[in-house]
Amino acid sequence: MPWYNGDYPPSYKNQPKYLRDKAVEIANEVLKSTGNEGEAIATGIKHARKHFEDHPDEIPENEK
Repeated sequence: MPWYNGDYPPSYKNQPKYLRDKAVEIANEVLKSTGNEGEAIATGIKHARKHFEDHPDEIPENEK
């Protein structure tokens, strides 16, 4: 089941909004290609964290 507009996996609950939004975007793409929700959730958060490590300028000022 893909996630949209504030609907996200419970394990993303305590993540900052910018990270959660990116993780959901990635997880939805993984879900489309694999159909595996568990893999999508884990991959989404892992790659979102990596994305913001590599692109810290994309972190909103009020979240730093």
